[in-house]
Amino acid sequence: MSDEIRLPKAEYGTSPGIQHHVCEHDGCVKDAGWGFAKPKQAPHWFCFEHRAEGEHYL
Repeated sequence: MSDEIRLPKAEYGTSPGIQHHVCEHDGCVKDAGWGFAKPKQAPHWFCFEHRAEGEHYL
């Protein structure tokens, strides 16, 4: 037996490491560094310019 606690992997989980996200604003192809999500929901990603649009996902 192991002392490690193993949790089930979330459906929207991604592999560890550097993640590259693209802004979800229509027509924008910039890198998105601002993620918005409620607990246990898939995140939505926006660039700095469009980050205000992510507020309604909180």
